[in-house]
Formats: sequence, structure tokens, C-alpha cells
Amino acid sequence: MSEPTSQTATLRYDNEEDIVPGQNQIIDLSHTFGQNECQESEGKAEDHLRELYKNCTKNPGHPQFIRIKELKMEHLPEAHRNSDLFALIKAVADLTVRISVDMVSPNRPKYWPNTTVHYPFYGQGGTTKRRTGTGEIHVWMYDEGCGYNCTGQRYNPVTGGSFDVNYTTCPCETCQHSDTPSSVWWMVHIHTAAHVVYDEIEASYTSCRFFFDDEDRGGEKFIIDKVSVFKVHFERDRCVLKFVTCDERLGERLYQIAGEKTVLETKVYKKYKTVSSDKLTFIVSHPHGCSKQVSVGKWVKHYVQKMNEYDREIDLTKFSYTTCTCPGSSGASIYCVGLATTHVHNGGMENGLNYSSVDLFHRV
Repeated sequence: MSEPTSQTATLRYDNEEDIVPGQNQIIDLSHTFGQNECQESEGKAEDHLRELYKNCTKNPGHPQFIRIKELKMEHLPEAHRNSDLFALIKAVADLTVRISVDMVSPNRPKYWPNTTVHYPFYGQGGTTKRRTGTGEIHVWMYDEGCGYNCTGQRYNPVTGGSFDVNYTTCPCETCQHSDTPSSVWWMVHIHTAAHVVYDEIEASYTSCRFFFDDEDRGGEKFIIDKVSVFKVHFERDRCVLKFVTCDERLGERLYQIAGEKTVLETKVYKKYKTVSSDKLTFIVSHPHGCSKQVSVGKWVKHYVQKMNEYDREIDLTKFSYTTCTCPGSSGASIYCVGLATTHVHNGGMENGLNYSSVDLFHRV
């Protein structure tokens, strides 16, 4: 039998020796935790965030961050100077949002799951000090209750379930009080980390700034402050916020970008899955709550926390990486080029590496 040609197919975890064959036990990854990277700030003034950025001690001067409007092909490693990968990074940036939260829920747990590591902001319930993080948009379009994902499909390609709903007009607050509610609307999900927005209490004090590409005061400023929780996976450090809009300019813009990003993801995965051993990663985030920036690096270690006994192609895993992040980067999506993952950024460790959430990893 010939050897597999895909590095992805033979990818090894860094803690395989801890796994007992045939058992679906949870592995202790306490040693892979560090400092979360929400950015706390005094008040809501943008000037204070810029001051935090200027005085950063983790990455003084931010030499390895690239402002999205300044990103060039030359910023990518030579082996990855590919037009589809470059376009994918730009599409991810267009769908990246800054998340601001002005409340700490009293429901936050004391420890990260299955560890004795303290959970961020535990014991500060009721505190209204602002913190910022990052998230990424996913979007669906509805026409008289018929739902379509960003590639125009009516059904989830994985589960086979329909996206349709049992109502035919937009459920936004304006339409609910209108005699002529819109029959077309968009459902927007914002994926981030649960330690950024923990529950519905915190969601009710959350706002999301879209298209924050530069610090120009005269630039585009679009803020959504009516979001709710779609779902939270505390164990995976995953939160999905949601809101609906019948604003055609916004909905169509996001829907188009999301569709283009999905097509590019497939192209990039197919191109690089056989060379995923290069370990290239990129992250688009809002360091210190300021305008979005791109950082490029490599993943270093890949840990399994829980093997999946029901689907042998999907496990719960965690990455560490050199890709630069700062306070404000928590919740940003991590793109491991050539791998199929859904991880988001979590924090930084004392050894200088950064680390992800525990989340889904597709082995093939």
C-alpha cells in the first residue's frame, strides 16, 4: 500500500502518549493556558484605546502586525504568495468585527472546564468596565422564510437540515411594529470566544463595530448594539452572537463577501492541504480595540483534549502558535492554512507562544 500523500492525513498530536486507545477520556491541558487577551479600558473613548496600543508591552511598536489597508503579497512567506490566499485574508478581514462588552456576568465560572485555572473575570459580576475582543461574521439570507447559506444552498451540507423558518417576514424590531414588514432579511452570526461574551446578560451590553479598517475619524463607522446569544459552548470557549437586518446594503454586502470567502477557503485548502506541514497561520484581529490588523506566523503544537468516539474524523483540539496577538485579539478566528479547523484565539502563555480555544479539528 502506498503512503498517504497528504500531510493532513498523517498529522500527529503533540500529546498522543496521553491518549488511551479506545477511551474517550478528557486530557488535562492546564499547562497550555495563560493570560486571556480581552482588552480592558477605562470608559468608552477611542483615544484611550489608541493610548493602550501605543504603550503596548507585549508587542512594542507592533512590528509583526500589518494594517489591513497596507497588506501586500510580500507580507506572506514566499511559498504562500498566492492570489487566492491573499484574497482569502482580505475577505476574512472584511468579515472581522470589534466586540465591546460593558458588563461582567455573575454567572461566570471559577475555573476553565476540566482545570483548576481561573476563568477570566470570575468574581467581578456586575462590573461595568469595558473590555474589547474580536469576532467573525457568518450570514444567511431569508426570502419569505426560505433560508440560504452564503453559497446559495437551502440545506446544511453537513447535517442535511433545512435553513427555512416558519415565519415569512423579517423578525427585526422595526418590522415587528410595521404594517409593511420586509419579506427579505439576513441572519448574521458573529463567532467569538465565550470568555469575551459569556451569556445573555453580557450580550445585552455588547456592541459590534463593522468595517473598522483604519483610525481615520472620517472613515466608515457602523455599529450594531442589538445582539443576543445564539449559542455558547463554554467547554470549547465558543460563543455565537446573532442579529437580524433587512438593510439591503448591509445584508447584501455581507452575504456577498461571505460567499466569496467560502469559495476561497475551499480553493486554499485544496492547494495547501498536502503542504500543511509548513504550519502557516494567519489571524485578523482588533489589537487593543483599535483598527483591524493581520498577523502571520506558524502553529507550533497541536494538542488533543478529547477524541471523538462518534466521528473519527473530528476531535476537540488546541493549537499553540507564533502568530502575533495582543489584548483585544481574544475571539479572533485562527486560520491554519491547509488544515480544517474552527478554533478562535484565547490568550498568551509565559513561554511567548499564543494559544487557541479547544475546538473542532477535522483530520481529513
